[in-house]
Amino acid sequence: MSILRVTNLSKTYQSGGRTLTVLDNVSFEIQPGDTFSIVGPSGSGKTTLLGLCAGLDQASSGSVYLNDIRLDSLNEDQRAAVRNQYVGFIFQNFQLLPTLTALENVMVPLELRGEKGAQRTAKDLLERVGLGQRGHHYPTQLSGGEQQRVSLARAFANRPKILFADEPTGNLDTETSEKVIDLIFTLNREAGTTLVLVTHDLDLAARTGRIIRIKGGTVVSDTATVVSRT
Repeated sequence: MSILRVTNLSKTYQSGGRTLTVLDNVSFEIQPGDTFSIVGPSGSGKTTLLGLCAGLDQASSGSVYLNDIRLDSLNEDQRAAVRNQYVGFIFQNFQLLPTLTALENVMVPLELRGEKGAQRTAKDLLERVGLGQRGHHYPTQLSGGEQQRVSLARAFANRPKILFADEPTGNLDTETSEKVIDLIFTLNREAGTTLVLVTHDLDLAARTGRIIRIKGGTVVSDTATVVSRT
């Protein structure tokens, strides 16, 4: 069974009395454990596609099946429940809660699921990303790379079946980016998680097993890379 199946997906908006097509009839499938990149120029529909795949938004037409659950048949609360159970996120701007410490940010998804031992699990994850001594710090007290590592620990807290990463190194310098990317691939491989990555960085995309290129809202190529796991 595929972990993610996208069928004839389209997204349009009404703007100034005319229809703007952001995605046009996109289809693909991803198998459990795959690493997968979506690349394309700015405005090509990459982030819109990621949001639809994760159930953050609804398509104008077509379907998304996440872990064999049809997202477009669910309401917003039901989609949120599916995300909380199966999905991890990493965003370009980190999306940490500013009033919570690093440790508390990582604990949030565990507490939402009512899991016991949330603090111990969160501490272990912070250790795993090299921030075991920074758990009591707030996001504003952390560098960009440290904030992204906290967000990475949070993303893996729920042991997600699929991880969506939207330009995860977009706000980081080159050296920090390489460290964060190595961590993403290491944690992803160890957890057996499926990775779906939106990026403009073709070197980063080449580290995934498959690359879809989007231009003007349509898929212009879908190719397997030489190295399927890093």
